[in-house]
Amino acid sequence: MLILSRKLNESIVIDGRIIVKILRIDKDTVKLGIQAPPELPVHREEIHDVIQKAKQASMNAGQSTIPKSPLAQVTPNPEKPASSPSEPKKDR
Repeated sequence: MLILSRKLNESIVIDGRIIVKILRIDKDTVKLGIQAPPELPVHREEIHDVIQKAKQASMNAGQSTIPKSPLAQVTPNPEKPASSPSEPKKDR
């Protein structure tokens, strides 16, 4: 982690595209101004965490709706005897 000291109206530049400026300093609060390209999302950490959790939940929900393998749903052919567990399975 890089640690910098900045005074009121001073800035830092990240990647030549993001500018973080100290706008106001109160007792226990610092107000920052952030200039970033519109395609780059900027969020408070707690909002970022909520977004990430929602994405993860969405991905997990999507995985649970994936159908099982069609082979798992095949019913045995009553005319053909089922193979015993000790018999090796042959690839088709």
